[in-house]
Amino acid sequence: MNLYSHVRNLWKKPKTSMSNLVQKRLIEWREGNAVVRIERPTRIDRARGLGYKAKQGYVIVRVRVKRGKRQRPLIKKGRRSKHKRRKKIVGKNYQWIAEERANRKYPNCEVLNSYNIGQDGRYKFYEVILLDRELVSKYKPTKWVKENKGRVYRGLTSAAKKSRGLRHKGKGTEKIRPSLRAHRNRGKN
Repeated sequence: MNLYSHVRNLWKKPKTSMSNLVQKRLIEWREGNAVVRIERPTRIDRARGLGYKAKQGYVIVRVRVKRGKRQRPLIKKGRRSKHKRRKKIVGKNYQWIAEERANRKYPNCEVLNSYNIGQDGRYKFYEVILLDRELVSKYKPTKWVKENKGRVYRGLTSAAKKSRGLRHKGKGTEKIRPSLRAHRNRGKN
């Protein structure tokens, strides 16, 4: 077994294999800012698997997203509309929202991918791999980044495709392609 497979096995059950470390990290992350640039990835195996390289132009950002139902503020006065409800139907998963927030903080970068690094009772934490358009366009495998602007906002990242239901083909996915909007959002339940 190589190093990355050992690291992967540790991260399968982080609460048992490295419980003290995880607890300390979660407390630190909770107290810090919502979007923080970090030097190196927490899960090196996952980051490398998703395309991260220790080169100039590759940026890692840790993002904190609130868990639970996405709710509108409570109506305190006046009669509510009959159609209005507190539960907000976002139609996006937490990971996609985390990617968008990271990209909004670093507008000169493009989102390559992201992965989960933990959660507590209140928050979910993700690490987002960003590519600097100018610096990364020098390398041959990542030249495509310069032409593909706003991938995360167009739903072209892996987390976004999963949220849009594009992991499946065939029967039952008739209303998903070309897009949910084209079928008046009838594709997802």
